[in-house]
Amino acid sequence: QIYRNSKKISSCQGSGGKRARDYLHKTGRFIVIGGIVSPVHDSYGKQGLVSSRHRLIMCQLAVQNSDWIRVDPWECYQDTWQTTCSVLEHHRDLMKVTTLPTPPNHSPQEALGQPTRWVPGGRLANASALPLSSSDENANLGTVMRYEEIELRILLLCGSDLLESFCIPGLWNEADMEVIVGDFGIVVVPRDAADTDRIMNHSSILRKYKNNIMVVKDDINHPMSVVSSTKSRLALQHGDGHVVDYLSQPVIDYILKSQLYINASG
Repeated sequence: QIYRNSKKISSCQGSGGKRARDYLHKTGRFIVIGGIVSPVHDSYGKQGLVSSRHRLIMCQLAVQNSDWIRVDPWECYQDTWQTTCSVLEHHRDLMKVTTLPTPPNHSPQEALGQPTRWVPGGRLANASALPLSSSDENANLGTVMRYEEIELRILLLCGSDLLESFCIPGLWNEADMEVIVGDFGIVVVPRDAADTDRIMNHSSILRKYKNNIMVVKDDINHPMSVVSSTKSRLALQHGDGHVVDYLSQPVIDYILKSQLYINASG
């Protein structure tokens, strides 16, 4: 999973990611092996965006106790802002050169807990699912597991607000949307009881690749369902004690020490 971050540095990165991972595991179609937080480039142009130097540190603090989520600085280190599509393609290409390819004419066997091939909603089968043959001696099941022909995939993890932004005319490049949803796939963690079905029905591309969009369906009263960057910043600016519900203590300490998000625009 890739979580693309611009302003929000919150406990949602851990808890929201965990919600998504747990849900994907429950479907029986996926085994999540890692999560990537990719802070956006400084030239993204969003009002109040603090320096990537600070955002990288805060992201690292937010996930420092995670054994499966990591922060990747690649996007921040580029010469200019990168599209979401470019970031996904970068990590897919990186995954291709760091995994062991399947030998030619190898007969695939079904991996434990995962189908041999995922049933696509569109273009997914040929583009971003990478076969892998390897063994895992540290598997959680306590025995050596042999993974044969596992489909490694990168999914974009986002909130329902980003999903809804796909419906805004002219905001997204349609070719990029086709790649993001059709080739990769999206995992959506709904917020504030958003109607994701209504959102998807408003976009022809989202409707076209609806089977590639996985909406986390769990407790709508989950505490992470109301977390937002706006609430986090307002809590900081007003000295609201509820800020601890949105941000981990190391992140709060760093923000206060660095005097970030003090004014209303930040």
